[in-house]
Order: sequence, then structure tokens, then C-alpha cells
Amino acid sequence: MQKSTNVDTSMETLSSSHQGTGAVQMRIKNANSHHDRLSQSKSMILTDAGKVTEPISRHRRNHSQHVLKDVIPPLEQLMVEKEGYLQKAKIADGGKKLRKNWSTSWVVLSSRKIEFYKESKQQALSNMKTAQKSESVDLCGAHIEWTKDKSSRKNVFQITTLSGNEFLLQSDIDFIILDWFHAIKNAIDRLPKDPSCPSRNLELFKIQRSCSTELLSHHDSDMKEQKPEHRKSLMFRLHHSASDTSDRNRVKSRLKKFITRRPSLKTLQEKGLIKDQIFGSHLHTVCERENSTVPRFVKQCIEAVEKRGLDVDGIYRVSGNLATIQKLRFIVNQEEKLNLDDSQWEDIHVVTGALKMFFRELPEPLFPYSFFERFVEAIKKQDHNTRIEAIKSLVQKLPAPNRDTMKVLFKHLTKIVAKASKNLMSTQSLGIVFGPTLLRAENDSGNMAVHMVYQNQIAELMLSEYSKIFGSGED
Repeated sequence: MQKSTNVDTSMETLSSSHQGTGAVQMRIKNANSHHDRLSQSKSMILTDAGKVTEPISRHRRNHSQHVLKDVIPPLEQLMVEKEGYLQKAKIADGGKKLRKNWSTSWVVLSSRKIEFYKESKQQALSNMKTAQKSESVDLCGAHIEWTKDKSSRKNVFQITTLSGNEFLLQSDIDFIILDWFHAIKNAIDRLPKDPSCPSRNLELFKIQRSCSTELLSHHDSDMKEQKPEHRKSLMFRLHHSASDTSDRNRVKSRLKKFITRRPSLKTLQEKGLIKDQIFGSHLHTVCERENSTVPRFVKQCIEAVEKRGLDVDGIYRVSGNLATIQKLRFIVNQEEKLNLDDSQWEDIHVVTGALKMFFRELPEPLFPYSFFERFVEAIKKQDHNTRIEAIKSLVQKLPAPNRDTMKVLFKHLTKIVAKASKNLMSTQSLGIVFGPTLLRAENDSGNMAVHMVYQNQIAELMLSEYSKIFGSGED
């Protein structure tokens, strides 16, 4: 009884000193006759209504995420369908042909897109590269097919997007590349052909953001005004946000359908409304279109150089103005009538620069990839005559456009060498300029320096022994 009286007296004293604040503190001392225990303090908050309230998190962002985490799973779990290493080459960007360059990429497939990374996320973290860049490919409306004519490698398939980008993917392991092909094809087939299609995951992400905002604003109002009658169920808000998102997407879809009804670049090219460009096209494609075995542009450049550039110091070695070269390139690609005697092309280095650019931008060089190793083996032969015969035999086996264009070009270069006393361009100098441009391996990784030596030697031998390799007859 004495202990109870002490507690009541203490509570009355403290309550009178803190009236109106709703806060009461008690210190309870419990002395046991056998064991002396440490004193314990307890505090509690009493509302005006006399109810104990739960601790409220002041982190609003965390609060909204905790509320939604049981309703909507994380976005990453919804999106990633497959990932792994593949060989990748980008051969077109927006319809513009690119030089094929194979590289190993970490490929991540989601429900709507493919992303290419230089390395996997785990490897990037171990190397302290937390923000590695990626290249993203939208699969909506894309086309996938196996291809054999785009590369000499096996197990190659091509992805073509609506924007005109083209990618080659490859693996030497049959079941791996087959599994990737079907996974990407299934992802494309699930998407509408309309490029405005919103993925299911994107809608969920928008719902999540919308619901988070609504919950936060509603939570703040509840804190200011404790009115339970104004609270709505979470599922009602989810449904309301989803319907709003669906309406907006429907309007966007109709607008984009109207805009994107125009045919793709590939369709226009197939119908002949837009013809393939000269720069960046395959040599045999240009020759077939012109009904010739030597491109017209190559002949025009050679004629201009022989007319007014044989005596120019550093011909083919000195670079022309890049902006003017690009202007010439644009005119050639648009198939406008080209007159290299025009005053805007008076700098002969612009003409030679454009000719070198044409050969440099060929998807497959003038010396085809499949012949590269055979030409290298031929130049390695010790006996000079045996070397010439091996090169001559390989040249005769080349496709007609490659062989005839090569013959015209090297005949022209022999005329440059004949004027070496004035233009200072020897056989060695021209070999250094044209070797890497005309002859290169499909994969230059690791052996670039060694290959460059052989490239120069092959070009030099074909120049110095032109008559023995090609014959002395007129073209």
C-alpha cells in the first residue's frame, strides 16, 4: 500500500507540472528484498483522446516505397529476361552503313529492348566501374533473321530496327546462339509492330510513381487532419492511375501511328524509291547497279588525279580539307551529276582523300576478308619469283569487281611512282598509305602491328611487279 501511494503522489505532482502537453513521465523504483534492481525509466505519449499512437517515419520516400513493395515487384525483376556474352557488330546506324567491327559485349535482353555493355555488371563492380555506358536497342517493330552473306563467321543473325540500325550477333557455340535467337524473336513477337507500344513494365513503373505521389500527399493531409473518412483504398488508387495512364497512352499511340505510317528506309530501298549509297555499300552492289566491274566514282577520281595531280608533292599522302571531302561524299551519295573539274574541287588532295575514303568505308575491303590470310602466307614466301606467282594466282581467283578495280587502281599508282622525282611518293610511301586501306583482317585484335607490315609489303610488291601480276595489256 505504501508503494502504491508513492506512485500516485508522484504522478499527481508531474501531471500538474506538465498540464496541457499530454506528456507524462514516470519513474518506477522496484526494490526487492533479495535483489536490488537498477531503476527503470519509461515514457509514453498520450494523445488528447487518450490513445497511444504508433511512431511515424519522417522519411516520406521510404514510407511510400514500403507501402508499394508488397503490391508491385521491383522493376528489374520484371524486365531482364536473359543476359550473357556474345560477339556483336553494328553495321548500320540510322540507315547509314558502318564498317563492321566485331567486339565482345555483355548482352542484356528485357521485354522491350536489348542493351550492350562492355562487361557484365558483376565484373564492372569488381573493377570499380559502377557507371558503365550501354547501347540500347528498341525491339518494338524490329526484325530478326539469320544471315550468311553479312559475315564469313558461322552462327550469325541480324537485328534490324525501325530506326534503321542494324546489328550482327554471333557465337561459336550452336546452342547458345540458337537460344538467344529464339529469346529475342519471342520478345519481338510479343511487342506490337507500332513503335509507340508501351511495355507492360513501363506501365507498371508509371503506376508505381503515380501511386507513390498520391500516397505521400494523402499521408500529409492525414497528418494535418486526422479524418479517416477521406482515406481511399490502395487498390482503388492503383486502378484509377492505371486507367489514366491507359488513356494517355491510347492518345499517344494514335498520334504516333499516324506519324509512323510512312514506310521504312529498307522498304523504300526495296521498291527502288531510294537507291543505295555509293560510300559504305558493298563493291559488288555498286558495280551491279552501274552494270560495270569498276565503280564510276573510282574511274572519275583516277582520271582527275592523272590529269592534274601526278606532279603534286605528297599526292595521296597529304590530307585534303575534311569538310570539302564530306561535301563531295554527300554529292556522290545523292547521285547528283559529278564534275571534278569544277572549281570547288580544285584542291586535288580533296579528290584523293575522297577516293581513299571510298575504299576505307567498304563493308568488306578490296582484298576480301576470306583472302587475307592467303595473301599473308604468299608474301611470307622466301623466293621472290614464288612470291609473285602466289600473289598472281590469288588475284586471278578474286571476284571480278575486286580484281578489275584492283587492276585499275594499281595501274594508276604505277603512274604516281613513275613521277616520284616530282611528287616524292615512292613505292614504299604508297604501300604505307594504301596497304591498311585495301587489305585488313576481319579481326585485328592483338596482331595489328604484324599485319601492318604484311599489308604494306603486299601493296609494294603489287606495285613494283604490276606487269607480272596483272599483265601489261591495256584495260
